[in-house]
Amino acid sequence: MSRHVAVVGVTGAVGQEFLRVLEQRSFPFDQLTLMASSRSAGKKIAFKGREYTVIELTENAFKGIDIALFSAGGSVSKKFAPAAAAAGAVVVDNSSAFRMDPRTPLVVPEVNPQDVRQHQGIIANPNCSTILMVVPVWPLHKFCPIRRLVVSTYQAASGAGYQAMVELEEQTRDLLAGKPVTPRVLPHRLAFNLFSHNSKVGENGYNEEETKMVNETRKMFHDQDILITATCVRVPVLRAHSESINITFSRPVTENQVREILASAPGVRVVDDRAANYFPMPMDATDGDDVLVGRIRQDISQPDGCGIEMFISGDQLRKGAALNAVQIAELL
Repeated sequence: MSRHVAVVGVTGAVGQEFLRVLEQRSFPFDQLTLMASSRSAGKKIAFKGREYTVIELTENAFKGIDIALFSAGGSVSKKFAPAAAAAGAVVVDNSSAFRMDPRTPLVVPEVNPQDVRQHQGIIANPNCSTILMVVPVWPLHKFCPIRRLVVSTYQAASGAGYQAMVELEEQTRDLLAGKPVTPRVLPHRLAFNLFSHNSKVGENGYNEEETKMVNETRKMFHDQDILITATCVRVPVLRAHSESINITFSRPVTENQVREILASAPGVRVVDDRAANYFPMPMDATDGDDVLVGRIRQDISQPDGCGIEMFISGDQLRKGAALNAVQIAELL
């Protein structure tokens, strides 16, 4: 069967990562179409020994396309993803546009691959921080139901796009040279600083990133009763997010049980060397497919033995975005 794949938003950071992942995983396709806004139309991109010309994204551009990988922002997805689905393509969308739509599956292949079957033309890729959290948390939840998750994130500039990464590099150089810094992409200076995640804060005091982690996890776990709270922070790291995760289980669980489960969990690599004080770091997670998990320990504030602490790092552009989308396409 011939397979025609489209990458929408190909000139962005995630779009470029789509191409890398498609090549590295030898994703089977017979035809590839690269799409972007009118500003990028006509640009040449080399891929797997061929040169492709980027075409303008329009509602009529999806005829004959089987799978469309979208990473062009929520407003673009809302406009063009339904048109792609109507033309017969299955859209894997990396934006937040359809994540909480009850008709749209929200999928992490290590967690809920069966939900792919329910698609009506669009499948949503979760938020990057949610993906990185649920990959190690899900196998633990299957072993012993989790009652509560408390997560604090340390999110890299890559989560705000390529221009935010460039801005962090420029700010760092300017500050070291004694030059003034004026933020353009992010709302505050990121170099040698950190700040609360730059998404809109709701009436309850939680920003959109934190709310996504709560709602998306519940949807994928098919569990509206699990208690989740999050604090999301932008840190001066170029690429790869980290998270501190505190878990309360429904019965006592030991740290050795957690290590044993995670040692064989798909998409997870345990990095937990107490003697060498070596644990997950963004520099080790960058360009990798696995979520690194360490600092696994009993929570001493929960004397009933139901609490576990751990720390994770994962590449936001790969497992947090492009890799997860391509894995969904592989399921299709």
